[in-house]
Formats: sequence, C-alpha cells, structure tokens
Amino acid sequence: MAGHSKWANIQHRKGKQDKLRSKLFSKLSKEITVAAKMGDPDPDKNPRLRLAVKEARSSSMPKDVIDRAIKKSQAGDAESYDEIRYEGYGPNGIAIIVEALTDNRNRTASNVRSYFTKYGGDMGQTGSVAFMFDRKGEIMYPLSAGDADTVMEAAIEAGAEDVSTDEDGHWITTGDTDLGEVSAALEAALGESETAKLIWRPQAATDVDLETAVKLMKLIDALEEDDDVQNVTGNFEISDEVAAALE
Repeated sequence: MAGHSKWANIQHRKGKQDKLRSKLFSKLSKEITVAAKMGDPDPDKNPRLRLAVKEARSSSMPKDVIDRAIKKSQAGDAESYDEIRYEGYGPNGIAIIVEALTDNRNRTASNVRSYFTKYGGDMGQTGSVAFMFDRKGEIMYPLSAGDADTVMEAAIEAGAEDVSTDEDGHWITTGDTDLGEVSAALEAALGESETAKLIWRPQAATDVDLETAVKLMKLIDALEEDDDVQNVTGNFEISDEVAAALE
C-alpha cells in the first residue's frame, strides 16, 4: 500500500520501546479532550472522539484515564487548543507535515521552526508540501482477523478504497470523510480493529540512504518529543538494509 513504509514500522516499534508512556498518554488525552469538546462527549455520537478513544485503547491507555480526558472537556475551565499544521522540508528536501494541538501558537511555531533549522531542514508556509500528500483514513487489523481474501471482501463491502496485507497486518485505506463509517462497518464484520486514524499518505515516496535516514530520524524524534506535536509524516521510504542499520 502506498504510503505504508518500513519507516512507519520502525517508528511504530521504536515508539513502543522508547517513548515514555506518560508522554504518549498526554498526547492521546489531549486529542480525546479536544474531540469531546468540539462535539458530543458520547463516543457513539462523535466519530472523531470514537476514533480517538480507539487509538488510546490500542496504546493500552487505562479506561479511567480516557474517562478523565472526556470529563475534562466538559469542565468550565477546560483549556482550549488550536489545531495547527506546519509544513516544511527535512534533509535532502524530504517533505514533512507536522500536526499540533496547542494553547500557544507562538510557542509551538517557534519550537517547530527551531527543530527544522537545527536538523538540516526548513519550515515553509502552510500548503508548501501538503499538495504532495493525500488525506486518507487508515484502518489496521492484525493477521488474526482473517485471511487476505476475507478482509478484502469485508473492506470492499464496507466502502474502503484499498486493502493490502503484509507481515504486520491488514491495512485498509478509506476516504478521509469515510473513516468513521467504514471503521464501524468493519467492526461489525471483523471485530474491533487495532488502529483507525486519519493519515497523510505521500503521493510518491523517495528512497533515502543511511546518512539521510539518520538525519531525518533526529528531526522527527525532536518534533515528536514536543508536547504540542501530535503527528509527524514524511514522504520517504527506507529500504530493508537501511532499516536494519537504523535499528
């Protein structure tokens, strides 16, 4: 599937191993609070909140922490966060999209710009690289959900755009506005998915050598360590050989 790369797998494993659980939970809680505040605090009536809760559960966030994040959105003194997208170029011209939730735009913009500058990149204007990506929904099922034909049939019936299967699981692509509906239909057919979220999928990806990959990882790690940054996406692929050298 286009956009699903060895780099994504490395980041997934690296995240599980290296990121502090408290930092991960903080980012997930923020998304839950924002989703609940923008819509209904009932996940069954709020597609964005439902997906945020699903993501939190897939990361083993305790139910009481999820419930607190939802309740926080209904408090009179609940913090307000702005959703901001930053765009720029990393080492060797790799396009990077950074999604953030912040209560201080100036602080976040300054921090993100400093990471790009420090690690050989250049932050651009909004729209400077987004045209190289498609906004899509991505649903992932483990291999235990069924064989490739079974999942393919269920996905097509649910209205998905694309399906692929690899050693890590079944990857189902949807239109960005169809994610909630397709996810619910698949859940009825196959059970609960491992993840269901909106992504930026590169229209074309650039293979990078080890030197560039190392620089990119430093930039991405710095961005992801920032408390305001929720997601980071790049339009590059990493070969098995380079991936092995990075791990």
